[in-house]
Amino acid sequence: MKQKKLVGIVLTLTIVIAIIVYIMMHYLNTPVHRDYIEVEKSGTLHIVTDLNPIGYFVSSDTVAGYNYELLQALQQYTNINFEVSVENSLEKSFEGLKTGKYDLVARNIPVNSSLRNEYSFTEAIVNNRLVLVQRKGEFNNGIEPIRNHLDLGKKTLHVAAGSPNILRLQNLSHEIGDTIFIVEDDTYQANQLALMVAAGEIDYTVCDIKTAESLIAKTPELDIKTDIGFTHFEAWAVRANSPILLDSLNVWINRFKATEEYSKILKKYYK
Repeated sequence: MKQKKLVGIVLTLTIVIAIIVYIMMHYLNTPVHRDYIEVEKSGTLHIVTDLNPIGYFVSSDTVAGYNYELLQALQQYTNINFEVSVENSLEKSFEGLKTGKYDLVARNIPVNSSLRNEYSFTEAIVNNRLVLVQRKGEFNNGIEPIRNHLDLGKKTLHVAAGSPNILRLQNLSHEIGDTIFIVEDDTYQANQLALMVAAGEIDYTVCDIKTAESLIAKTPELDIKTDIGFTHFEAWAVRANSPILLDSLNVWINRFKATEEYSKILKKYYK
């Protein structure tokens, strides 16, 4: 009798715990509603970006970068305060977007159909393309760099965890009809993985051409001459349920793109 009662208590507790977990998971996966009106009332737009040699970096105690200067310029079109946080993990940035920790992910995000199903993206902030990062022959025991995509079959490429570039590599694997082994790194981002290639710690990664070009000046070991994809748009992201905020950002971006100041910033970092 006592055993049956104990079993009943255990089953009841299991059901209660399962219900609580379900509710919590549902809550965590449901984006908060915080559009332009809520942002304006709070007085602060919470922005997250990443540290990289092009978009946002610190040089001689001074913050600089394409995304940083673009944000600084857009600030003139609104009285809302821009509060910028740094998070190198794109996956964690998107999580923060969903929970309301951030309102805008202001980093160079290659826009693809999979991401469009979950988030809304601003007007393109820049055009870019993906390249294979590998070592030159003289720094790789005489092994010449890969030039044909077919030669990527059975090779291992390291990429940042949750990177949008993973989808491109998976598609490329289908295109060549062979397996490309993809290792997602939870610690390092694209520019750091490129430096690991130069050091011989890993053999291959992928990186956008602009970031890659900024690295080869200091790392002559690297070869970045093999394209992995065509030119693509990169943009910033907001929650899918923030259409007014998205529209406001696009108005600011398009207005600033028409200025001479924008041309100077673009030339400074991308020409």
